[in-house]
Order: sequence, then structure tokens, then C-alpha cells
Amino acid sequence: MAWSRQRGQATVELALLLPVLVMAVLAVLQIALLVRDQLGVVRAAREVARVSSVDRDIAHAIAAGHRVVAGASVNVRRPPRVGDVVEVEVAVRSVTDLPLIGVLFPDPVLHAHASMRVER
Repeated sequence: MAWSRQRGQATVELALLLPVLVMAVLAVLQIALLVRDQLGVVRAAREVARVSSVDRDIAHAIAAGHRVVAGASVNVRRPPRVGDVVEVEVAVRSVTDLPLIGVLFPDPVLHAHASMRVER
């Protein structure tokens, strides 16, 4: 008799737990996408620093950063002398657009800094 009263209990528990599990999976996926975007911003900063260390034209360096991360804000401080350090900052807004999760979290701005010695 006790067995018949528990029929469907697993179904009810699954129905209650499934939305929480889906939200957790989507949150982990959104974090993975943010990590991917952060790695791209770091790569863009390194690329801008590399190009600006060998090319005096800052526009070429900024274009190199935009090739890596489209729509990024690039700030380059290049000293006038060879051997000094060029400093680069790249920032971009990462869009959180996954269903359910994107609405709960605001779009973060990701930053990266890089520096390299001027070669030419």
C-alpha cells in the first residue's frame, strides 16, 4: 500500500529540479563564453602591443586589435624612443545573450593590458 502512494514521486522531483539544473547549465555556459571573450581581449592587447612595438603608425596597431576583437576600445601609449615600453589597454563589452541567463546578468566590460619594448 505504501508503494502505491509513492508512484510518480520521481517525476515530481524531476519537474521541480529540472529548471534549477537548466539554469545552472546555462550559467556555466555563460561563464565559459565570458572566459573565451576575456582570452580574446588578452590576445588583442598582445597583438596591439606587438604591432605598435615595430610600427610607428598607431592606426596599424589599432586595426590589428580590431581584427582580433571587433568593436574593442584600444588605447596605445607609445613612447617616442626605441627601447622604451609601449603600453596598451583593450576593453570590450561582452554581450551576455544566452536565454534566461543573459537577462539576469548585465553585460560586463572586459579589460586587458599589455606592454612591450619599442623595437623601431
